[in-house]
Amino acid sequence: MRVAVDTSVLVALFVPDDTWHSQAMSLVNDLRQRQAAVIYFDCVVAEALSAAVRRLHERRQAERIPAVLQRFRHELPVAAITWILQDTERMYEPILTLVEQTNGVLNFHDALIALACREREIPVIASFDPDFDLIAWLKRLTSPGKPSS
Repeated sequence: MRVAVDTSVLVALFVPDDTWHSQAMSLVNDLRQRQAAVIYFDCVVAEALSAAVRRLHERRQAERIPAVLQRFRHELPVAAITWILQDTERMYEPILTLVEQTNGVLNFHDALIALACREREIPVIASFDPDFDLIAWLKRLTSPGKPSS
């Protein structure tokens, strides 16, 4: 099984006091046990890193930022990332069309992720974001087990 990881899950993995941390850990551990091919898109890594650092800064926990950055460096080296941002120019119109088809429920970034999954034949996304439920070619996985239908 090939599974893309969304920002909501990635942030929860890297911020131990995140509301979704335990669920994200269980989900990713289950994927590893099942030997799923876990895909980390560059735009997701960038957004997750930014969100995690921002949250720590807002909570006045800046001293924790170096540890979070080190975890990103260790667990998501360049070779572990699937680079899709270079596809944005080519996919610009399809992205806008998908945003329009969902009446703006799916934002630009999530439309890019959904289209990248379709192009790369990735049928599942690990995400706590229910907006992905609008995408016919993706099944959203929120906890260990099979994706929701």
